[in-house]
Amino acid sequence: MAPPTPAESENHQLLLDRLDIAAVPRPFRSHTWRPSQRRNKNVKQLISDSSRKEASVMATQANSGMTTPLQPTTSASTDGSVTPAEGNPRTSNIAQAAQNLSTLVLEKNARAMFSSGPAVTYTNVESAPSLHPAQQRRYCDITGLPAAYTDPKTRLRYHDKEIFSVIRTLGQGVPESYLELRAAHVVLK
Repeated sequence: MAPPTPAESENHQLLLDRLDIAAVPRPFRSHTWRPSQRRNKNVKQLISDSSRKEASVMATQANSGMTTPLQPTTSASTDGSVTPAEGNPRTSNIAQAAQNLSTLVLEKNARAMFSSGPAVTYTNVESAPSLHPAQQRRYCDITGLPAAYTDPKTRLRYHDKEIFSVIRTLGQGVPESYLELRAAHVVLK
């Protein structure tokens, strides 16, 4: 391939300049707009805040009363010569009382936040399905595509007429198994 001539390179540069979107005026940006005076957090502050929140959650879980803290003992004697009351009872009772108090406060705060039922998180699969009308999309029982139609005979949902012909050729008992998968089957006794 031959190198471009000066006229070709000039035409190419003119085309690039014409197609450049950086040179297009932007009337949608107001000339009176000013950035907010609120100071944004830097990455170090964001990380420290998130680690502090995680530490508080871990402390809540550790002190939730689900586990019993182990008492440090000086000896593993079972002959009754050493009892937990020996040693300095004042310091151990204060430390234990402080830990119990913090546990009670954390549990009370957790109960206040989650007053009814288990907390629903992204990892909790025991949450109920949404009953919001926008979430009630209907899908084809055969293909999984959005279904606009329902077969009146079998009550199966279908996407188009091609799937409808497949539904009509299904054997006896097959539509009931599809309805059972959707939890829409009726069992007569």
